[in-house]
Amino acid sequence: MRLLLLGGTRFVGRVVAEEALARGWEVTALNRGTQPAPEGVRVLKGDRTAEDGLAALGAGEWDAVVDTWSWAPAAVRDSARALKGRVGHYAYVSSRSVYDYPLVAGGGESAPVVASSPDLTGEVPYAEAKRGAELALEAEYGGQALLARAGLILGPYEDIGRLPWWLNRIAEGGPVLAPGPRDLALQYIDVRDLAVWTLDAVVARFGGPYNLVSPSGHATMGELLEACVRVTGAGAELRWTDPERILAAGVEPWTELPIWLAPGPLYDFLHTGSVDRAVGAGLRCRPVAETVGDTWAWLRAIGGTAPQRSDRVTVGLDREREAALLKG
Repeated sequence: MRLLLLGGTRFVGRVVAEEALARGWEVTALNRGTQPAPEGVRVLKGDRTAEDGLAALGAGEWDAVVDTWSWAPAAVRDSARALKGRVGHYAYVSSRSVYDYPLVAGGGESAPVVASSPDLTGEVPYAEAKRGAELALEAEYGGQALLARAGLILGPYEDIGRLPWWLNRIAEGGPVLAPGPRDLALQYIDVRDLAVWTLDAVVARFGGPYNLVSPSGHATMGELLEACVRVTGAGAELRWTDPERILAAGVEPWTELPIWLAPGPLYDFLHTGSVDRAVGAGLRCRPVAETVGDTWAWLRAIGGTAPQRSDRVTVGLDREREAALLKG
């Protein structure tokens, strides 16, 4: 297989590249060249926001393209047009954020989506950016393009800092504020499972939208944090705290306490979606202990500080605020 990656140096794109190389595929990546691609990837330089940003793709054919773009959808529109007739299959890593809020519990791929346009440029809200890119691909490829609507993505190379924050905090030891309930069901996907399924899907020529995330309850908040305690070996003490008390203190779920959401509409939106279509199409999710353990090993290998995307807020709870809640 000849794979073209639009990106390929950070988190999802990097893991897709590594998985493709492990399969013996020929991998080409178009990116700005600001970070090194995995060894074995042929790199073409280009900035998709520039007028001539796709010039390096002026010639060549590929069996498949995987696109991870997260900003203004006009870039996906332009690449879809430029590559039409020269790629066998187009796969786009989209997001479950495209669904219009509030999404009822158990919502699937047919749920309403946000309004957007493939022609948007400049700064575009995340949901509209992802949906606009989907519309661009639907316009050029119809239902043949694969729209992998990923949910919460965890694992090695994470550049948002959610699981790395928990691991580093728990590695400090002592009492740790653990947001309850302990048996709260989570829905996420290991980046490597995302990569495996996506590459299998391009071989099979799957098209249309797929919710790409684990079944709800694949792990619980308790199982996730307890796995962090085990792999760090720091002897941290998880102090399980009721959601009502956390919210009353003004703590922001998802950002100050990464991954966690209090039960309610937003939790239903992000942690209870239907994944029947992807599971039926071969999605398999590794145990949470493996995701946590491998992320910790990667963190230690790079000195403990995870890379941080400039377009995302820094996550994590201030230690003084945590201490105040623990005392209360």
